[in-house]
Parts: sequence; structure tokens; C-alpha cells
Amino acid sequence: MKISARNRLKGTVTEVTLGATTAHVKINVGGSILTASITNEAAKELGLAAGKEAYAVIKASDVMVAVDD
Repeated sequence: MKISARNRLKGTVTEVTLGATTAHVKINVGGSILTASITNEAAKELGLAAGKEAYAVIKASDVMVAVDD
């Protein structure tokens, strides 16, 4: 895979929940769970299922930073 996005996190799919049109995909990345919303069609085309390795690719024009008081 080659992609221009710099923020790609490799992990393992833990759950795929199909909805009416949108799938929620949970990926375990180093013990943290990331959840992505993608189309059901994309989830099926990628063959996503629990236990499969996948990348969470994050593309955003802004990133906010916060700290605890």
C-alpha cells in the first residue's frame, strides 16, 4: 500500500457493525480502540472482519490539542 497520508495507524479489527447504510469499524491500535464510520459497501469490499489487520488513516486539516487542568 502506498498512500500520501502521514497519519496511518496499523491495528486489528475488533468489531464490524453494519447499519442501514453505514458500518462502524472498531480497530485496536496498541490497546486503544479507534472507531471509523464507513459505508457498508466499503466494509464488504475491504473484507473487514474481527481479527483482520487494517490501517486507520486519519486525514484532517485541523488537529486540536488539549490538556487537563
